[in-house]
Amino acid sequence: MELADLPAVDTLANELAAAYEVEHPLAVAIARDVLDDARAAIESGTAAHPVEDARRRASHIANSRLRRVINATGVLLHTNLGRAPYGADPVAPGYTNLEFDLDAGSRGRRGDHLHGLIAATSGGRAALAVNNNAGALLLALAALGGTRVAVSRGELIEIGGSFRLPDLMNASGVELVEVGTTNRTRPADITKVAADVDALLKVHPSNYRVEGFTEEVTFAEMASLAREAGKPFIADLGSGLLDIRAPWLVGGPPPWLEGEPGARQTLADGADVILFSGDKLLGGPQAGIAVGTVAAIDAMTRHPIARAVRIDDRKIASLTTLFETYAAGRGADIPFWAMATAPADVIESRSKEVIAGADATIIESEALPGAGSVPGRSIPTPAIRLDGNPETVWRSLADHQPPVIASRRDGAVLVNLRSVAPSEDPIVAAALATL
Repeated sequence: MELADLPAVDTLANELAAAYEVEHPLAVAIARDVLDDARAAIESGTAAHPVEDARRRASHIANSRLRRVINATGVLLHTNLGRAPYGADPVAPGYTNLEFDLDAGSRGRRGDHLHGLIAATSGGRAALAVNNNAGALLLALAALGGTRVAVSRGELIEIGGSFRLPDLMNASGVELVEVGTTNRTRPADITKVAADVDALLKVHPSNYRVEGFTEEVTFAEMASLAREAGKPFIADLGSGLLDIRAPWLVGGPPPWLEGEPGARQTLADGADVILFSGDKLLGGPQAGIAVGTVAAIDAMTRHPIARAVRIDDRKIASLTTLFETYAAGRGADIPFWAMATAPADVIESRSKEVIAGADATIIESEALPGAGSVPGRSIPTPAIRLDGNPETVWRSLADHQPPVIASRRDGAVLVNLRSVAPSEDPIVAAALATL
């Protein structure tokens, strides 16, 4: 290609805007970028393919636009697909009494009703909701941690996106004091450093398990040691199970929840403040929940970082609906719990209806809680196996509208309906029919 062969910016931009539904200013920016690169390539004597490059970039941008997808992976809390499938927003478009006291007719406090509801539901004295659990931990450390905080070496976690606990502690302004070893930390290890630190931190390793020759200090033991030393105890529960008894479920907690700490129990053990995610086992929108003593929550609320991690009125409304559901004893109605506890035979029946006429078989498989929750545990679940070239089959489902996202395993594509709402079954069936 010669310089004279390059298309005009407007010509290429108009093509991109029409073919990929990319906004015209964005299409112009893409066209200019690829044409600049093409001119440089031609002048240096290398090949240039500006039209193909522009189409590829426009297609990628169009596909990255936030849209609804069907999660057929069997991973219920799929981080890449938005985690908990919860979208309640009971507030209509318009203004809200976000920080307005309707009784006094003057400025009020943000989230008062929600925070009282969280505390009452989880068994705490006070509560605070922020943007996510990393934000809650950052705030707790900055407000309560002083200058030095002790944590077991076996709990120095790294989660998705290369987020590391030591880095967050450093960002909060506290010094990490490592205690014990990777696989064994005893109460005596905590006692040795308790007098020389300003707070004790225990982090539930929600995305991995250390097995074998292990020992850890329990939440109850940490709380007792903190009381003896007169230091605050911060407990990061991660996944956000409200109560290990799961009273909202008929028959109590399922086997795969065994060993998961509960918010209510950890507070009863004596933690000054507990932290957990809103979009994991709680089953709601992304948020960080802090519950604890009045003194601890007041200190966090007054800290400058609280404003940086605060949530808006839509998130407050969504969380309020979620906790109202728990408070009413209807936690089983929350989409995550409805999916997680659906009987395997019901999912098998749904699978048979979905594959009617399709070249597919139903096999024994499993689903996962996901998002680092309850690592190593799975939920027995039948799945639909689709033979053929896995990449071709997967791409065909992903190109469906709305996209159906399946998993690729053992040389085949698997469609798992445990992570699919029953109302979405016809969409999955239509996508399978196109194969």
